[in-house]
This record gives sequence, structure tokens and C-alpha cells, in this order.
Amino acid sequence: MDDFSTTVSWSKSSSKMVAGSPPLPLYVRNDHVVPIYIINLLISDLIQICSTTAELVKPEGFLVEYASVIYLVSLTANIGFMVCVSLERYLVIAWPLWYRFKRNIRVSVLVCVIVWLIPVAPALLGTLTSFDKHTVFAIFFLLPFPVLIFSVVGTLSSLSSAISVSSEEKQRIVGTLFVVLFNYTVFFLPLIVCLISITHTKTADPVLLNLSRAFIRISPLADLGLYVFMGKGATQKMLAFLCHKNDAQQQSSGLQGVSVSR
Repeated sequence: MDDFSTTVSWSKSSSKMVAGSPPLPLYVRNDHVVPIYIINLLISDLIQICSTTAELVKPEGFLVEYASVIYLVSLTANIGFMVCVSLERYLVIAWPLWYRFKRNIRVSVLVCVIVWLIPVAPALLGTLTSFDKHTVFAIFFLLPFPVLIFSVVGTLSSLSSAISVSSEEKQRIVGTLFVVLFNYTVFFLPLIVCLISITHTKTADPVLLNLSRAFIRISPLADLGLYVFMGKGATQKMLAFLCHKNDAQQQSSGLQGVSVSR
């Protein structure tokens, strides 16, 4: 009964998030290419939600293990795209001319393909070698942390010299970097601590284990903050989208009330 109620609750909340999220065209800027890393980050979030729902439903046979593998791949790729977003935002501030003239959509697509393939490495190391899988994933998940800190510090130190970047763009970039660092610190570091604890003591504190699992499960919801900061005027467009959706719902409710009264 608990599993069923958990499944229903998770499915409802996930469905509301997907249905209530603004469409991807809101994040397309007129003077820039589509933020491909953000789109891939969104895809990895949706895959995590679907995989979590499948794990809660617990289908028979190999589907359970299949869903777990897909979830692990999407979770690992999610971290990779967070790093890509941070480095891209850093380049806009620290190397604006290089970013404007040297960036290439083909390179971005190639990077995305590599990020989706990267999760194979820790899986193979943990399966085909004598390395403890908890140690492998703890190291793998911890590696992006210094990169994210470097992106934030490097961006802040280069703000004054980036005269070709507007103040509005600078605010969006700094906001994006802090959201990425905050999400990673809050939602992934507890898992890393838990993995390190399992590596050294062969066990983990139940409270820490449950807390890390809960944070990881809700991490896709926290990425919504990135979709707000990315894209020129995305915040205003998203608010307009939500207002339009709310008006449509009110009109639909009014029509239903009229039909019932008749």
C-alpha cells in the first residue's frame, strides 16, 4: 500500500511538472543558437522521472534492472551537462570574443554525445575491475565539484573586464552559475558522502542514506531554476506563459460551470 501511494504521488507530481513546464521554444534566443546543454539537461531530468516511476511501479522481469541502469546513466549525464552549462557560461564572461566567433553547434553536439557516453566508464570500472563501485562513483561524482567552483570564481573575477557583455546578461550568467553550484552541493554532495562512508565503513547511516536518496530523486525539480535564468527574456516569457495558462484554466472552469448550471 505504501509503495502504491508513493507511486501515485510521484506520478502526479511528475506529471504536473512536465505539463506545467513552459515549452522549449521559450528558451530559444533570437540572437543565439538553442542552449543545447540546457535541453539535454532537461532530457536527462525527464528520463530520471520516468525511470523513477518505473522503479516504483516495479514491473516484473528485467525491466526493473533496465530502469535502474537508465536512471544511473541519466543521473551521471545530468552532472555532465551541469558542468557543460557552467563552463559555457564562464566562457561567455572570461573569453567573450572567442565564445562569439569560435563556438560551433557541431562541437556542442559532439560534446553532448560524449557526455551521454561518459556514464559507461564508471560502470565498466565498477563491473570489470576490482575497484569498489561505491569508490568509483564517489570519485566520479566528486570530480565536477572543483570545476563548478572554478567556473563561479573565474566568472566573478572576470565580470569587470567583460565590457562586451551587457549587465543583464551578466546577471543571468551569474545566477545560472550559482543555481548550478547550489543544486550540485545540496542534492549530490550528500550522496557522495554516503558513498564514501560505504567505502570506508562498509555501511552508511540510515538517515544520511535516506536523505541522499530523497535529494537525488527531487533533483530534477530543482533544475527548473536553470530554465528560468537561461535565455534572453526567459523569465518574462515564462511568466506570460503561466498567466496565459491560468487564464485558460479559469475560462475552462467557467464554461464547465455554465454547462452544469444548464
